[in-house]
Amino acid sequence: MPVDLSAALYDADNAWGRDDEFFLRFVGRAPTRVLDLGCGTGRLTLALAAAGHRVTGVDPEPGSLAAARAKPGGDRVTWLAGTATDLPDAAYDVAVLTSHVAQEILDDGTWAQTLRHLRRTLVDGGRLAFDSRDPAARRWERWNPTDSLRRRTLPDGTTVDAWTELTAVRDGLVSFLHHYLLPDGAELRNPGTLRFRTETELRTALAGAGFTVERVLGGWAGEPVGAGDDGELIVLARAAR
Repeated sequence: MPVDLSAALYDADNAWGRDDEFFLRFVGRAPTRVLDLGCGTGRLTLALAAAGHRVTGVDPEPGSLAAARAKPGGDRVTWLAGTATDLPDAAYDVAVLTSHVAQEILDDGTWAQTLRHLRRTLVDGGRLAFDSRDPAARRWERWNPTDSLRRRTLPDGTTVDAWTELTAVRDGLVSFLHHYLLPDGAELRNPGTLRFRTETELRTALAGAGFTVERVLGGWAGEPVGAGDDGELIVLARAAR
């Protein structure tokens, strides 16, 4: 899939929402040093910079970063192609991983290493927030042509019909295929796999990396885990002193 089209489809399929509002409130109004790890095409990253924060957006995909840099306000952000291993020590006051990017780290050893690097790059007492879908909610059961069907409009006015196909569920890994149907009849397919971790698994990994979990929420309005329909595990933690 061409990089520009991939970025446009991603942005159309992942518009600003309640999750972004939540993370923006979490960071707060007072200017601070923020790390957006797995920033993608920069939706939240740019909003954080516009709010007056000193923001670093990190992503391993150069195409996503190129799309982010080209957006209005892109010059306010420090963009870095890489992962948590590339970050300096004690450089940030707040770190966020949004849009379920934590679930894209499939290997548990790599996840533990990522958390250790996040602890290293945060100051003592620094704050961390990320979202991960609650496996108990079994949201993947909605990934079918009926429940996931949606229509999206690209910046050039092109209308795309999209749906998500579940392809495999095994050992906490859920694989899927996004289908994008273009007006000319062409179909683009984008595969992916996510790691669904339980609340206990998340808490254990964070403790092992030097974090104290302050709260785990189940929804964007602050619902308890298992309540409401968001099906989330929204983790708020702090780097242990």
